[in-house]
This record gives sequence, C-alpha cells and structure tokens, in this order.
Amino acid sequence: MKKVVKFGGSSLASAEQFKKVGAIIHADKDRRYVVPSAPGKRFSQDTKVTDMLYQCYELAVKEKLFTEALAAIKARYDEIIQGLNLDLSLEAEFKIIEEEFRAKAGSDYAASRGEYLNGIIMANYLGYEFIDAKDVIFFDEHGIFEADLTDKVLSATLESIERAVIPGFYGSMADGTIKTFSRGGSDITGSIVAKAVKAGLYENWTDVSGFLVADPRIISNPEVISTITYKELRELSYMGATVLHEDAIFPVRKEGIPINIRNTGAPEDPGTMIVKHTASKPEYTITGIAGKKGFVAINIEKDMMNSEIGFGRKVLEVFEENGISFEHVPSGIDTLTVFVHQDEFIEKEQRVLAGIDHATSPDSIDLAGDLALIAVVGRGMRETRGTAGRIFSALAHANVNVKMIDQGSSELNIIIGVSNNDFEAAIKAVYDIFVLSKL
Repeated sequence: MKKVVKFGGSSLASAEQFKKVGAIIHADKDRRYVVPSAPGKRFSQDTKVTDMLYQCYELAVKEKLFTEALAAIKARYDEIIQGLNLDLSLEAEFKIIEEEFRAKAGSDYAASRGEYLNGIIMANYLGYEFIDAKDVIFFDEHGIFEADLTDKVLSATLESIERAVIPGFYGSMADGTIKTFSRGGSDITGSIVAKAVKAGLYENWTDVSGFLVADPRIISNPEVISTITYKELRELSYMGATVLHEDAIFPVRKEGIPINIRNTGAPEDPGTMIVKHTASKPEYTITGIAGKKGFVAINIEKDMMNSEIGFGRKVLEVFEENGISFEHVPSGIDTLTVFVHQDEFIEKEQRVLAGIDHATSPDSIDLAGDLALIAVVGRGMRETRGTAGRIFSALAHANVNVKMIDQGSSELNIIIGVSNNDFEAAIKAVYDIFVLSKL
C-alpha cells in the first residue's frame, strides 16, 4: 500500500526533529512520498521560517538592506544540515533567492522558498528523489488551482518514481510564476499527491495526537477522536477547528482515501482516522464541538410571512447585493432570522436594514450582536434520542441563555447561538454532558 506522509513545520523545525521524522518514514516501507512544510518554531519565542521570508522580502520590496535577514534564514537551514551531518550546500540556492528578491519576484515566491529548501534537505537526508512542486502543481492565469492538469502531470511523473519528496504549499502559473495555496497549504499538497498516486493512506503528521473533541484552550486535555468522517470534519473545520486545512479534505475525499492525523512527538499514538464512511460507532454521542465568536442576528417579523411567496429570497438578496454571506437562517411562522459575521455587517448595517425594509415591508426588525455560534457534530446523534434536549439541559444548568438552535436535516450537527460572553461556558457544558459523563 502506498502512503503519502506530510510533516508540519513543528515536525521539521530542527535537525533533531528531522531525525524523528526520518525514523518514522523508515519505520514503514510504504511511506514512499513525503510532503514537507517549512521549518516552524524551535521554541515558543522563535520565528517560523515562512515569517522570516515574508519579513525579508518586505525589506527587499522597500529597497532596504535585506542580506542580513536572508543570512539569518540561511543559518537556520545550515544548522539543520550540520546537525544531520549532510554533505549539502544551499549556497547556490540562496544566491538565486537573493537575485529574485532584488527583482521583486513576488511574496508568493518568497514564502514558497521555505518548503522548497526544506524539501531539498529532506530528499538528501532520506535518499529520495526531489521533485520541485512548481513542475507538477499548477494554477491558471487567475491563480485558481488546476486540479485536472495537476493530477495528470503529477500522476505521470510519480508513476516511475519509487520514492520522492514534493515540497508543500506552492505550485506555478502558466508563465512560471510561483503561486502558493493559502496558509497551511502543505496539507493540500499532501492530499493532491495522495490522489495522484492513488495512495491507500494519507498520513498528516503534526504536533498533536489526532483530532480533539474540543479546543484544548477551552477544555483541559480533551479526548482524542479515534474515527471521524469527512462530513463531520468539514462541519467542525468550518466552525473553527484547525488541525487540518479545510481544502485538504476534498482531493482525497473524492477518491475515498483515508487521512490519519498523527503526532511526530508520539509516533506510537494511533491518532485520528478521517474516512469517507464508517460502520464503527463513535465513543460518544457527539464527535466534536467547535465554534466561532463575532456574529450578529437580524430578526425580521411580519404577520403571515409564511404565506408570502419569495419572502426569504427577497431578504437574502439584500445581503447578496451588499456582499455579505449568511451563516444560518432559522425561521418561524412569522419570523426569519439571519446570522452573519458582525465585522462584515457593521459597515453596511444601515444599507442592509433599509434594503430589507424596502424589499419586504416587515412589521419589525431587531438586531442582536456579539453572538457566538457553536457546532455540536456527530454521526451518533442520528441514532440517539433526546440529544437536543440534553444540550438544552446542560446549557440551562450552566446558566447559558440559548439565542438560537438549528438542526440540519442530515441530523449530523446542531448549531447553537449564545452570547460571546457565554461561549466558553457553553462549550464546557456540552463537553461535560456528552464526554466527561461517559468517562
């Protein structure tokens, strides 16, 4: 079985970390394709190499002296090379980078050099072939990822290569210009490579032992999820859970390739399996909890609203005309509430309210700001009666006032609206009732 392994920046921050990664890769002969990130922080006050590159390039753009900043970046890589006792020099690569910085090759080019250089070191260290991502991952003239062309070229390239290192995060446009994915895009590269080689498994190695049921900044030592479906992960990622880059799900999801989130610091931990379908029962009724602060609710009331054809469309058109996307639209017989991001809404507030008034002639419009939305997600909720009731009970016991509750028809998630001030208390209450009570 072919495996693609992606390692995050914290896993490759130093020579010592490289050695851990090398041991992990060599421990399984099926780990044939490696996608490295740029070196991350070695300690809490350290700076990620990607940030160093951005800062260095900014000096170049402003035509200030940047050679000292570039030398500091080179020193980071030389430290790794020396720590691994490699017969390798990046002198020529840094001369090219300096020339490109002077020519103002672009911030995407600058940022991509972190993964590019780390890829060269990784390939040399492992004895694998190095493949520059710019030659196999493509974007069109508008910077949109070209999935079909990439899959075709990447599949053909790797078909005859037994073991390879492909740096994450970037590719190229038709004119050869370097283009990066959004931050965290090495996850996407790993997924693209897994699809291209028809991998049996995509291992994503990071600094946590899997996907956690809740944010560890809110819940102390939350439980690890052993198995989660793509749909569940999508819901949780959208609402703020950040272990895996959102867009990294799609290339492998289409092919049904499972993802295994693993911990470089604890390779013996099984981590979390992310799968398309599973018959396995979750450990708890819920799979995970995630949420975001900073929403506003626009509550519209009008008698006989339910019999007025097109009422909802007219309301949502006003938001569309003002370039505002909505999150949730719970409704009653005579009420319709639209939840939107407060920072998007605030500048256009009066235009939106006037537009709704003109389009629908409502009886009243009420606003409620400083709200948070929490997603309680789990395939186990489909087969468990009284889940919503238990959530209400837990929140009431924690003195949290529920502003909104919305359950999708898939019965996969329940969205709860609470005050920003009650956000942490609400997550703790839900975690306690569904997870702690089972331990």
